[in-house]
Amino acid sequence: MAACNFQFTFSGDPNLVLEKARKAVTGQGGNFEGDTQNGNFNLSVFGNTIAGAYAVSGQTMDIEISEKPFLLPCSTIEGFLKAQLGL
Repeated sequence: MAACNFQFTFSGDPNLVLEKARKAVTGQGGNFEGDTQNGNFNLSVFGNTIAGAYAVSGQTMDIEISEKPFLLPCSTIEGFLKAQLGL
């Protein structure tokens, strides 16, 4: 069972949205692998892992967080992602 699930609708080129996501993850020392259809990512925050996967269909991105620190609420992760992706 996933720790968190989000669905974001975006406008414009999916490549631009994914590049923002890639920069947000790798800028924190994480790994981001994938293309404009799907991929996965992971990063360490204060010694805890946040890991997940994404899938893009049209102008919608589904994100599933499979691993996160217990005390980090999904709403905090969602807010961070929205800010980083400019949504």
